[in-house]
Parts: sequence; C-alpha cells; structure tokens
Amino acid sequence: MTEAPRCTSTTRMIADAHTSAADGHVEWAPAKSLWIGGMLAAALLLGPIFVTPGAVALFLVTTVITLCAGHSIGMHRLLVHRSFSAKPWVEYVLVYLGTLVGMAGPIGMVRLHDMRDWAQRQPACHDLHANRLPLLRDAVLQMHARLVLTHPPLFVVEPRIAGDRIFRWLEASWMLQQLPWAVLFYAIGGLPWLVWGIPVRVAVSLTGHWLVVHLTHRHGPQGWVVDGESVQGHDLPAAAWLTFGEAWHSTHHAWPESARLGTEPGQADPGWRLLQGLERLGLVWDLKQPGVLQPRPGVRKLQGPTIP
Repeated sequence: MTEAPRCTSTTRMIADAHTSAADGHVEWAPAKSLWIGGMLAAALLLGPIFVTPGAVALFLVTTVITLCAGHSIGMHRLLVHRSFSAKPWVEYVLVYLGTLVGMAGPIGMVRLHDMRDWAQRQPACHDLHANRLPLLRDAVLQMHARLVLTHPPLFVVEPRIAGDRIFRWLEASWMLQQLPWAVLFYAIGGLPWLVWGIPVRVAVSLTGHWLVVHLTHRHGPQGWVVDGESVQGHDLPAAAWLTFGEAWHSTHHAWPESARLGTEPGQADPGWRLLQGLERLGLVWDLKQPGVLQPRPGVRKLQGPTIP
C-alpha cells in the first residue's frame, strides 16, 4: 500500500442540490439485526452459565485489544481519518483487529462512519443519525434498523481502500472472522472461553459503542463547537479510559484528523499513548495533532488552554 491523499467524509460523500441528511425513513436491517441480536441473546443466556475466571480474563484482554488497537486506532484514527501513517503490515493487523470487534468490515466501517459524520455536519440531520431519540428507542433502532435517505449522497471510497485485496477479503468475510477464534477458544477453554471470547465480547463491544456515541452527541462538557453544524460533539470524561480516548468527542468533531483526542491536561487518551509507543518502535509516524492541522470552517474554542 502506498500513502494516500487526504480523504474524509467531506470528500467520500458527494452531494448535490437535492441531497438531504434529514429526509428519509427508518427500516429494519435484517442481517445487522440478526447478527447483533444473536450475539446479545447468546451473551445474556449463556454468559452467566459458563462464567469462569479464565473466561472473564479472556473477555477483558480481547476486548481491550480489539477495541483499542483495532477499532479506535486501526479503523477510526487510521483507516477513516488517516490521522497517522503506518507500515502496510501494521495497518493490516490493526484493521483486522478492528474487524474482530464485529461491527463491520473495513469498507463498511468507513461507509457507516462517513455517512453519519457527513449527516451531522449538515444544517439539518435526521434524528437517527443525530442520536436525538430517547435512550431505549435509539438503542433498538441503531442496532436493528437503518436510515434510508430519500436523496442520499454518493459514497465514493478511495481506490487504496476499495481496491486493496486484504480489505476486500475482510469486507466479504467480516462475520466469519470470528470462527477461527471461536474454534481456538473452544479448544483451549471449552464453552466458557467460546461464550465469553465471542458473543459476550461482541455484544458488549457493540452495545458499549452505541452507548458512547449516543451520550457524546447529546449532553456533556464541550471544549469546542463547530458553528453551522446540526450535531455537536460532547465529552464524556468518566469514560475516557474505557473508550481509549474516544470519549473526548468535542475535540474529535473539531479536529477529526487528529490522532490525539485527549489534547488538554488531565484528558486520558490511552489510544494516543499506544500510538506513541508504536512510533518509538518505528511502526507508525506522522502523528497529527490539532496544532499542525488546518482548522475546519466554523471551529470555535470554548474553554481550556491553547491547542498543542
């Protein structure tokens, strides 16, 4: 893989005069609903029966690895936002770990992220993409339905992602990627490891991801706002460690291409610390921060010290 030009939701989502982020209807998404519902049902029904200390330890370790190194670093900060550069094999490993979270494949993850990101940056946004619905209703619809816009933007992912054979393979097989690990976990630890290593981990990861997204688009402190956008990012300080820094969401809305999300004193960002460690090993470089990025139109600082 070669280094690619900068691509964001503003370049991947191509709109025209008729495109609207607010006009559309919600419909059931069978594949997504059955996948998430199946994982959640297995977790709730089997998790309490097959709980052991080793299984819980496996759940904790694999959840941290897949969510932090995989989703936060590989999928979000690297694949979606290109907030740093990495050796090709390192990018493949990080994106693979992100695929194991069980949310989507690489191309699907970029599409899901960029559609919501684009919609939230418009003057008007549908309630589903804006997370304006009540908690339980938002949970059900976000995880079991999809928004079909009447006049959606055209999604055009860059060739370095769409044409990459590894990414295309992961996209076509992202659900099946759980199977080799399921076999391994069962062979080592029996049903407790299988249940806690796959359905419990996936169910907790997806539910936790939805909850953080819901909360950080509704209430909480803000260090930044972006004038003219219908949805603002809010911070969730209590979840900074659990989200590996992703809870500093007002910073992310203001500086989406920053590899560092916890930019102010006292803002924990374990994902940034991991990136610094990988940088010292020579595996990643060009870690972007707000101070070296061009501010997006409408960005306004509300409080706190100057950006680093």
